[in-house]
Amino acid sequence: MLKARQRILLIGWDFDTRIHLKRGRRWWQKAWRREYPSRLGSFIVWLTNHRPDLEIRILKWGFGMFSLAARGSMAADLLRWWPHRRIDFKFDTAHPMGCSHHQKIVIIDDNFAVCGGIDMTARRWDTREHIEHDDRRRGPNGNLYQPWHDVTMMMEGDVAGELESLGRARWVRAGGDPLTPSAQTDHSAWPEKLVPHFEDVEIGIARTRAAYDGDDKVDEIEDLFLRHIAGAERFVYAESQYFASRSICEAIAARLEEDDPPEFVIVHPISADGWLESQAMDPARAQLVNALRALDTHDRFHIYVPYTGETPIYVHAKLTIVDDRILRVGSANINNRSMGLDSECDVFIDCARPGNGHCGPTIRRIRHSMLAEHLGLYEQDIGLLLDRHGSMAALIAAEGNRKRRHLRPFHPDESSEVATDLALREVFDPEEPEEMFEMRDRKSGLFRKGTLLAKARARFRRQRRRLMGKTDE
Repeated sequence: MLKARQRILLIGWDFDTRIHLKRGRRWWQKAWRREYPSRLGSFIVWLTNHRPDLEIRILKWGFGMFSLAARGSMAADLLRWWPHRRIDFKFDTAHPMGCSHHQKIVIIDDNFAVCGGIDMTARRWDTREHIEHDDRRRGPNGNLYQPWHDVTMMMEGDVAGELESLGRARWVRAGGDPLTPSAQTDHSAWPEKLVPHFEDVEIGIARTRAAYDGDDKVDEIEDLFLRHIAGAERFVYAESQYFASRSICEAIAARLEEDDPPEFVIVHPISADGWLESQAMDPARAQLVNALRALDTHDRFHIYVPYTGETPIYVHAKLTIVDDRILRVGSANINNRSMGLDSECDVFIDCARPGNGHCGPTIRRIRHSMLAEHLGLYEQDIGLLLDRHGSMAALIAAEGNRKRRHLRPFHPDESSEVATDLALREVFDPEEPEEMFEMRDRKSGLFRKGTLLAKARARFRRQRRRLMGKTDE
């Protein structure tokens, strides 16, 4: 942001002015000691005061306006920003009732962009070491929070211009005045110490958007997920905050029924963050995981929770790697909402595209880096260990050490009958906006009659009854 010259466009699910940057002076320090304040709300004002041609536009999901009462100093920041004509903050409510604006995009000028899973808000900072008890991991109120794992992608070049077009359209859709495109410039906002993984690469953009007010539905993200799963030859490695999408699990189920299916490795948190999210996602996840395991006769489906010591790490990342030839990062989770309700944006690199043939080794290194992070191992050792053990699941089972970071197989708890019933009806995680407030029949919900998942769930229940019968005897 210090390198911005024309415009900073911040688009997010959440935005909290109370967080502090890693560098900058604190409020008790003299202004001459550091060049700029570390607190985000003050930094925004400082930036416009010191960049006379810079405008800053911030778009945040509209539901967040109800949280301002609990963020007293943030409300004060918005009042402080109001006289600054080059600072504009808006709440995005341009979506059907019950949907949300979930994209996480930053565009600086015309040639730098960030897209991924992380918002500029509280309780997001951590290091890749995910130290179990880290005193630096505190929210604005001073309270400690759990280890946090997230992924985003920084990009420079033409893709930033495409994301700026997307961002400007969303800004107008949310009620903002039209923004002129940033002028093309050779100036770059790329961080000086950040070494790029890829150069001279074609990047794709995929979106989700519910039909609303004359705009058609966009389901590019779901379509891409289904195509990537269907085309996987060796493995699919995915990190997601949720695992509750019927269509995605149907696609996985179809592959598990094959004679030689690819390996599926899913990394996700032990439970969703927040009471409503856990009620919506956890029971559905339990039903889907049990159904997929009933189909998994080749032992190719594996789902894990990362730990640091005895503390679970919260996975907020939305990352997928297929056969080390496809890499995708974005805001979309593996749940129904991200497939059809909420506004989402993913970016991806596909080695099959013209000019991307050189990307495979780097995608492989990124996957090795993720496995090394979760297992507390050295990245350079992962390739040899995978060759030795033959699969990611075998490596995870053999090299796990509970004294350090590790992955534990996920085993769902029994949900209450009420929570399970709501999950089966997809009450809190529907596939279409019009389903949000209707009480659907269980047979038209999570497990459609006659589908692979419905058959797998019936098989799982028969197996469980047989096991219970043996136990009773």
